[in-house]
Amino acid sequence: MARAFLIVMDSVGIGGAPDAAAFGDAGSNTLGHIAAACAAGRAEVGRSGPLRLPHLDALGLGAACRLASGAEVPGLTAVPRGFWGAASEVSPGKDTPSGHWELAGVPVPWDWTYFPDTQPAFPPDLVARVCALAGTDGILGNCHASGTAIIDRLGAEHLRTGWPICYTSADSVFQIAAHEEAFGLERLIALCQALAPSLHAMKVGRVIARPFVGAPGSFARTANRRDFAIAPPAPTLLDWAAGAGRVTHAIGKIGDIFSHRGISRLHKGKDDAALFDHLDRLVAEAEPGSLTFANFVEFDSLYGHRRDVSGYARALERFDARAGAFLARLQPGDLALFTADHGNDPTFPGTEHTRERVPVLIAGKGAGEIGLCAFTDVATSLAAHLDIPAQGPGRSFL
Repeated sequence: MARAFLIVMDSVGIGGAPDAAAFGDAGSNTLGHIAAACAAGRAEVGRSGPLRLPHLDALGLGAACRLASGAEVPGLTAVPRGFWGAASEVSPGKDTPSGHWELAGVPVPWDWTYFPDTQPAFPPDLVARVCALAGTDGILGNCHASGTAIIDRLGAEHLRTGWPICYTSADSVFQIAAHEEAFGLERLIALCQALAPSLHAMKVGRVIARPFVGAPGSFARTANRRDFAIAPPAPTLLDWAAGAGRVTHAIGKIGDIFSHRGISRLHKGKDDAALFDHLDRLVAEAEPGSLTFANFVEFDSLYGHRRDVSGYARALERFDARAGAFLARLQPGDLALFTADHGNDPTFPGTEHTRERVPVLIAGKGAGEIGLCAFTDVATSLAAHLDIPAQGPGRSFL
């Protein structure tokens, strides 16, 4: 039986979203602008020269970016040997759940709740609820912030008061940072889990536990993050596969994004390198007819939000090298599809996601052009490959 591997390169957008201006993102192009910066010698920290992604470019990455945005992509000029295209999103958000759900066949049918970029950002009743659950007299933060910056700024006060650090972003998210030892990791996770249902009822997409360790001047977030995401409003590709009796493997934060629905086995790791180890193992071991769904988050979390062009380019080149070894191990009948969930252009103003088209790069189906397609077409196409019924609005491009 055929196997499928759906691999999300978190935030590797390719520009050209038809509704980018409505999100304040006209002209954004994560991949295109990184490639341009590399070619111009503006991404030289830890690497040098034009962006080198020979394996993904051979599948059609450069061609997909040119199709999506009309822009040249310096260094990515290969004639595609894969099956390639560019996908557009219709969900009213440029966040992780929206992108992943729609790739899995379910567009978001509601408007997310976003907290205002004011201080305080949260309504008094929500603050009171957090305090009651945490057993504290107050919270710290109560604003829009970068996770690493707010820990550096408020970590010492958190240790002194014991109050949780609460913050948000341009995404529909409520994040709580706390010291793993002084506040307690289990206490932090229990707090977020207890708070999540009321926030989900408000259509806030995720409540995220952000544990950290260390002392003032040397605080560091740990790998024990937990996301409590609102459940998808309809069965997704994972549910379709599980309902057809197939084994489903979730690598990285896929389990959290889909509220652990339709998932047979979960594979976590401390970083993207460890997550790729799972992918390498599963390409050898995954069951016939299985679906493996992987997310690689560090493009977004470590480099996009921090507007680190060199770091993003280094991460892309490391990923491409591992992708080449993975592709060489695919078995007859396997399909591997590389895509993204949104953009996060490190050259763009601000620190948030950008509304962009995403690449659709397929190994295992020969060479050819898909053209412009929809996020939901990814789920329908993978269902067709796996020979299981599709329940979403997409069409198969296979």
